[in-house]
Amino acid sequence: MKHAEDLTEKELERIRFVTGEAFVTNELFHEFGSIEERRPLVLKYMSAFVDFAYESGSLYMTDDGCGFIGLQYIKDNAVLPQLKMLVRLFTGLPFGKLKKMLGHVGQIADADKQLKKVPHIDVLMVAVNKDSQGKGYARQLVDFAKKMSEEKNLPLLIGTDMKDYADMYCHYGFRLACSKTADNGVTRYVLTWQPSDKTK
Repeated sequence: MKHAEDLTEKELERIRFVTGEAFVTNELFHEFGSIEERRPLVLKYMSAFVDFAYESGSLYMTDDGCGFIGLQYIKDNAVLPQLKMLVRLFTGLPFGKLKKMLGHVGQIADADKQLKKVPHIDVLMVAVNKDSQGKGYARQLVDFAKKMSEEKNLPLLIGTDMKDYADMYCHYGFRLACSKTADNGVTRYVLTWQPSDKTK
């Protein structure tokens, strides 16, 4: 596992694509239309998110470049990358659709409000190359996050809008801390892992 830094634009573009493809079926984006209709919009959305993770120094990848994870220590200052991400989103996506989606995101964004009051590490995203899925990469990425959690003695916090992913993280030793459902039926699942849970 390595920190993603000094990447070429070509390498970064590949990571954007892999991550976008990994999130196309995410429930968060169902208002963008069918899978095929939403694909270009999700790719743009996740491209901005990948750039945020990379520019804030939060992006890590497997040595072979097949899996990626965003890990952000809550005290890290990432204001400028966040502002850049918002500009990219609002200039790259149809305003009406983005506004509607973000409105529903706002309804569930505070699900982890209490948990975020204490120092922690945010798992921003987990993405695996489509051809490499089912080969243990997700566990490898999560194990890396756990190692960082142990080293900093801070809990991990991850949110997902997919029940299957929430179940997967529970299988990896995470605990479902809370969930909240928006008006459009999308549920946000918030999971935590503590260094004291390392036997799991």
